Amino acid sequence: MTAMIRKQIYIKPRQEELLKRIAAETGSSEAELIQQALDSWSESTTERRRALAAWGKARAFMESLAAQGPVPGGRSWTREELHDR
Repeated sequence: MTAMIRKQIYIKPRQEELLKRIAAETGSSEAELIQQALDSWSESTTERRRALAAWGKARAFMESLAAQGPVPGGRSWTREELHDR
């Protein structure tokens, strides 16, 4: 079993009611629910950072293409040809 560290926290009355209700409904302890919430928050934050980094790279790539200016000789396609009909 992983070593556990005891923490004492303060929550609002409505959060206590919610925590107790979810614990009763799921059969989980309040501590397990708080641990799961922290893990879920951490995972979603990590995913958000990865997505923002990916969008940053994509934007930098698009800006580098735009900085090159028009394609010599023009393009060989029209915008309408890119869309399904």
